[in-house]
Amino acid sequence: MNTSTHKGLSFARRMYLPRSVGLGIGFFTVAAALYPSHPPTWVWVLMILHGYGWSHGAYLLAKISRQPYKAERRNLIYDSLAGGFWAGAMGLNPLPTVTALSMMAMNNIAAGGPRFFLTGALAQIAGAVLGYAILRPELFPAITQIQVYACLPMLVIYPMAIGLVCYRVAVQLSKSKKALEKLSTTDSLTGLMNHGAWKDLLSVEFGNCQALKRQNSVALIDIDHFKSINDTYGHIIGDTVLKQLSNALTASLRETDLAGRYGGDEFCVILPDTTLAQATDILERLRRTVHEHTHLALPNLKLSLSIGIAAYGPHLTDAGMWLHEADMALYDAKSTGRNRVTSAKPGVKVCETLSAEFE
Repeated sequence: MNTSTHKGLSFARRMYLPRSVGLGIGFFTVAAALYPSHPPTWVWVLMILHGYGWSHGAYLLAKISRQPYKAERRNLIYDSLAGGFWAGAMGLNPLPTVTALSMMAMNNIAAGGPRFFLTGALAQIAGAVLGYAILRPELFPAITQIQVYACLPMLVIYPMAIGLVCYRVAVQLSKSKKALEKLSTTDSLTGLMNHGAWKDLLSVEFGNCQALKRQNSVALIDIDHFKSINDTYGHIIGDTVLKQLSNALTASLRETDLAGRYGGDEFCVILPDTTLAQATDILERLRRTVHEHTHLALPNLKLSLSIGIAAYGPHLTDAGMWLHEADMALYDAKSTGRNRVTSAKPGVKVCETLSAEFE
């Protein structure tokens, strides 16, 4: 568990609710068990302070501590020690004792696992010995009907409070997991899919095309003379150009299209359920939009794109061959003057090593 200050305070806040609920309703459990023995006034005062003041004090101790995580773990040990004390004070009355101590054990095992549970158990034993030594109650007294009723709220409400805390933690973990998954598949500069994630989707789309006989096109996009842009205007402007192209891609493509950053100044797009003519039309609009755009701060900076497109066909044996056709189309676009969209020539033989490289 992360022991940073922020995570430590988060841990303390999570424990505040179950501690407040547990001690609040636990007061009645202990009071019902102690009442027949008529304990002295100081015991009642201590019981009230513990039941309705300690949860706030424990959170304050964690909050002002330089190491709130460790402070909250100490608070849990204090909980166990106090719980053991009241168990000893009530003469180990079976039902109230088991009810109170088991709920605290639930806290300990949830907070620190088996080892922390054992530490808490030792604190409970020490507290029970101390409570019995001070008050000398009758051991294992008979359980009354009132004591049974007093234990019911603890048995019903407290597990619900623990469940609520666990639910909130599970929701937060789910959000964190999704965020990590997104980070692992997203290019940090452009916000598009990264190289690996996009190629994984390309393999999936290739399989769908084979199984469902779907029309599909894939395109590779290159910013013309991008190295000159970096050399002339600097890498910060170069990064800005990459971001602008990613924004243009997002704005120009359909929701079903899958865009990614292939690497450097090269981008990639999968256009599902799209013929070669439709894909050409979509990407031609993108090319014109980028070429006609004027940068306010740099009016002399004009961008152009070279784009290669390959449509899925039965002659393709794997996703690597499909991508290679788009790459050859991109090469044709660059070698014939750039700033254009070029379609692949189906049937171009692909070297087996390229397919193996894709795998």
